[in-house]
Amino acid sequence: MSEQSWDRDRVRTIIDSLKDKPGALLPVLHGIQDALGYVPPDSVPLIAEVLNVSRAEVHGVISFYHYFRDTPAGQHTLYVCRAESCQSMGSEALEAHIRQRLGVDYHETTADDLLSLEPVYCLGNCACSPAIMIDRQVFGRVSPQRFDEILENLKVNS
Repeated sequence: MSEQSWDRDRVRTIIDSLKDKPGALLPVLHGIQDALGYVPPDSVPLIAEVLNVSRAEVHGVISFYHYFRDTPAGQHTLYVCRAESCQSMGSEALEAHIRQRLGVDYHETTADDLLSLEPVYCLGNCACSPAIMIDRQVFGRVSPQRFDEILENLKVNS
């Protein structure tokens, strides 16, 4: 059985288990993302057919909500805070450094599949701006140099 047919079977099981919920599209998309780590683009026609909505509606929801991914995520997810407090403390320079260092932009994954880069609009760590989060660990007062140290430590421990 190919990986694609396995994913299709798994997606179909998720859709079938949630299709009767009111407003089923969001629960279905969350279920698929939780199970696979992303919503495969090839699943859009199936989701649309079973839920009796247009493909455009399914795609629109996936592309509107930043939470949903249409490509597999890396081993770790790096969130960069883009809220006002972090911006006032230099996060724009940090963002540029991170994108250059990783060779990716937001919503992309590094070539080695180690990190997926995602924006976030507040980590609740304003007193220690600028802040990032890797998976569920928050780091404050992150400079480009500190980011490089965090990245090297992550690589050593992965």
